[in-house]
Amino acid sequence: MQKNIAILAGDGIGPEVIDQALKTVKAIEQRFKCRFTYTPALVGATAIDKTGNPYPDQTHEICMQSDAVLFGAIGDPKYDNDPKAKIRPEQGLLAMRKKLGLYANIRPVSAFKSLIHKSPLKTELIEGADFIVIRELTGGIYFGEPRGRSENGLTAFDTCIYTRAEVERIGRLAFEYARRRNKKLTAVDKANILATSRLWRETMQELHAGFPDVELDFMFVDNAAMQLVTWPRKFDVIVTENMFGDILSDEASMITGSLGLLPSASIGIHTSVFEPIHGSYPQAAGKNIANPLGTILSAALMFEYALDMPEAGQLIRQACEKSIEKGVVTTDIATGKAYSTSEVGDWIAAQL
Repeated sequence: MQKNIAILAGDGIGPEVIDQALKTVKAIEQRFKCRFTYTPALVGATAIDKTGNPYPDQTHEICMQSDAVLFGAIGDPKYDNDPKAKIRPEQGLLAMRKKLGLYANIRPVSAFKSLIHKSPLKTELIEGADFIVIRELTGGIYFGEPRGRSENGLTAFDTCIYTRAEVERIGRLAFEYARRRNKKLTAVDKANILATSRLWRETMQELHAGFPDVELDFMFVDNAAMQLVTWPRKFDVIVTENMFGDILSDEASMITGSLGLLPSASIGIHTSVFEPIHGSYPQAAGKNIANPLGTILSAALMFEYALDMPEAGQLIRQACEKSIEKGVVTTDIATGKAYSTSEVGDWIAAQL
């Protein structure tokens, strides 16, 4: 088997954590006697500096020709601190999602037993938590037009738009995931206030007729945010729109005790992208201290969802869990000795 993997390391700690994920992918190559072709490409601030475009056409072509995309992170303080910058690294991420048709972001959240003490939440609340957040990724307020600011700069506006077709597409995917798990789906919206949320709720109710074996309930987003930190075991599969999903999935990361532990898969029409949910963490860039587990676990999702190698994904997950149990972890979750980013990557690759 030969597969093509696009490598978009990006900015900040992106290259460092991607290097560790690649160590594990190459270890899987040896173990399973398979072969992958790796093609690096520019994205984010690095791409702006070299081409003036955060998602260059060449990068897009490389992604289109790949079976999967392994992605690091984007963002740079020189753009974050300049509100007048017309070109931003994050525009590259949005462009990639739109052009590749990455309509669904899948974020699994589970509590690692050996790390429960690291969570700011009480052990009795989070022990046994295991759910998935499915976030719509190409619609809503992040993409809606018109948007802008008045000439005097004193007024700004964004538009939230969803079509029934967009909701149906993500809704069906969510029902299918729920059917494969515990047949329980929670749709999160703000239907008491927002017209787009009322469209979401109506559409989900209609789709439910095709999945009668799945229990469907609805929850307003403010209540969902509260329930995530007071009763996370309540959830199994959550589906929601773009901005709500962005916020809730980051909140859910506190169940694990570290943002650096959570992977994600962005399922697309043309290809799929696998990335940790954390940002570029520029303060840690080049210091070899960033937690690579979220990126390595994203590689596990890549094997499961894009490369049809579920056993490889499970082996990577087991190796990551073992590294946590043995204390071979970076400073953000270490209780004793803290290992460097590269040492954690080496240890996990050796396990594989």
